[in-house]
Amino acid sequence: MRRLFLFLAGMMLATATSLACTNFLVGKKASSDGSVFITYNADSYGMYGKLVYLPHAKHAPGEMRKIYDGDTNHYYGEIPEVSETYAVMGYINEHQLAIMETTFGGREELVDPNGKIDYVSLMRLGLQRAKTAREAIQVMTKLVDDYGYASEGESFSIADPNEVWIMEMVGKGAGQRGAHWVAVRIPDDAIACHANHSRIHRFSHYPKGDVLCSEGIVDFARQKGYFQGKDADFDFSAAFAPADFGAIRYCETRVWSFYNRFVDGMDKYLDYASGRHMGEPGVEPMPLYMKAKRLLTRQDMMDGMRDHYEGTPFDVLQDCGMGPGEMPYRPTPLTFEYKGKKYFNERPISTQQTADTYIAQLRGWMPDMVGGILWYGQDDPNMIAYVPIYCQTTQVPECFDAPNAGPTQFSFKSSFWVCNWISNMVYPRYNQLFPVLKEVRDKVEIEFAAKQGEVEAGWIALAEKSPVAARRAITNYSNECAARMHDAWLKLGERLIVEFNDMCVKPRDEQGEYKMTEDGLPVPPTRPGYSESYRKKIVEEAGDRYLLPE
Repeated sequence: MRRLFLFLAGMMLATATSLACTNFLVGKKASSDGSVFITYNADSYGMYGKLVYLPHAKHAPGEMRKIYDGDTNHYYGEIPEVSETYAVMGYINEHQLAIMETTFGGREELVDPNGKIDYVSLMRLGLQRAKTAREAIQVMTKLVDDYGYASEGESFSIADPNEVWIMEMVGKGAGQRGAHWVAVRIPDDAIACHANHSRIHRFSHYPKGDVLCSEGIVDFARQKGYFQGKDADFDFSAAFAPADFGAIRYCETRVWSFYNRFVDGMDKYLDYASGRHMGEPGVEPMPLYMKAKRLLTRQDMMDGMRDHYEGTPFDVLQDCGMGPGEMPYRPTPLTFEYKGKKYFNERPISTQQTADTYIAQLRGWMPDMVGGILWYGQDDPNMIAYVPIYCQTTQVPECFDAPNAGPTQFSFKSSFWVCNWISNMVYPRYNQLFPVLKEVRDKVEIEFAAKQGEVEAGWIALAEKSPVAARRAITNYSNECAARMHDAWLKLGERLIVEFNDMCVKPRDEQGEYKMTEDGLPVPPTRPGYSESYRKKIVEEAGDRYLLPE
C-alpha cells in the first residue's frame, strides 16, 4: 500500500514512490470452515494507522462527494453521490464485501495527472456502493471511466462470502480518461497472494467466466509498444509492469513465502523468487493461484501475516545483520552501500513499518451482521493481537482512533502508539522480550476465539427479535475486545520496562511474581549478555581482541 520509497534507485521500472503491502486470498473451499479470507498489511513509514468508519446513508439528489487522496490528502474535486451508500468499517462493508490492495506502480507514463479517483477512494467508493465482488468491479471500473484514475498500477483483492477476485489496474496516461484493467476470479478451492508486483499474466488461459477486462486493452498495449504478438499470448504483467530484480526479490519473494507455507513443491520456484535468474531458461513466474496441501484456518492467516521467511533460504537470522537481539527485521532503507558496492536487505511479509493490519473473514452461511469480521490490529502484525471488529459494528473503538492522537501526537489512549511503544522496546532485544509479548498476544487471541461461538449464537437469536439491539450488542462487543487488547498491551509495556530494565532480567517465580529475598528486596537481576550465536560472531570478527589473559 502506502508510498514505498525503498526500491533500488534506477532499478525499478515502476515509479520511485511505489507502495508496499501484502494480500493473501483464500477461497471458501480452501478454508477449514468455508470462510473466505483476504488479508492486508498496510505498510508505510510515517503513516498513522487508524480504523475508519463510514455510516450507512441516504443522499439527496444533487448531493456531491468530495474526493481526497487517501495517501496525500490532496483534494481532487467532487463527484455526484448515489442515492444510498452502505456502511463501511475499515475495508469491509455491512454486506460482507471486502476490498484490499497492494500497489505495483507499473509504467510511470500511464499515470493520469488529471485523474480524480485515487486507489484508496476507489476502494471505499466500491465498498459504499456495492454488495458483491462482481458488482464492486463494475462500480470501480465505471468510476475511473467516468472521472479518471489518479493512482499508479494497483492490485485489488475483492471478495464476498462466495467469490474472490484479483483485479489489476493501470491508467491510460495524460490526455486519456479511464483505466485498463483485468480481473480474474480465484477458484473456490485455491489460494492466492500479491505483494506489490502485478501477478496476472496471460489471462486468456483462464476460464472465460472467470475473467473480466477493459475494452481494447490488448490494442492499447500494442499502440504503446508494450506488446507485440497474438491476443491469446497477451501478458498483462509483462506489458504494464515489467519485472526487475527489485520487483521479484522485494515483492514476489513474499508471495513465494506465503505459498511455501501451504503448497508442496515450491522449491522449483526458488530461482525465480531469488530475483537473480531472470530471463534464464525454465525460470518462470509463479501461478496466480495454487491449491494448498490442506484446508487453511484463520490462525494460518495470522501466522502468514507474521512471516519473516523463517526456515527458508531468505531467512534473515543467518548473519550478523540480525543484531545482538537476533531480530528477524532489518533497518531501512532496503539498500545500502559499502566501498562503492550496493547491497540490499530482505523485505519479508511482517515488517516494522506496518501501520495497520487487516484480515477479512467472510461467512456466507451466517447473517451479514455476524458473518463478516475484520480482524484488526495497529502496527507490525507479529507484535499485535488481532481484534474482532464485526462488519456491522457502528462505532470505531476509541483506541483505534483515539482523540488528540496522530502521526506526531503520542497518546496512551491510542493503540497505534501503545503497540509501537512496545514493539520498539522489543526489536533490539527480540530474543529476550518477544517470547513475553507472544505469550500475551496468543493469550488475548485465544480468549477472543473461545468466546466467538457463544456470543455469535446469542446475536443471531437476538437479531430475530430486534436487529437494532443485536447490532448494538455487536458494537459493544467489538469495542470491548479492542479495550481488552489495549489494556493488555498497557500492562505488557509496564512489565517489559520493569522486568527487562537496563538490559538485565528480574527473575520471576512460577506464579509470575518477582522473586524476593528474605529481607523483602527483589532478587538481583540476571545479566544474560549476548546469545551463543552472537558471541561466536563477535569472536570470529574480533579475534583475540577481547580474550582474557590466563
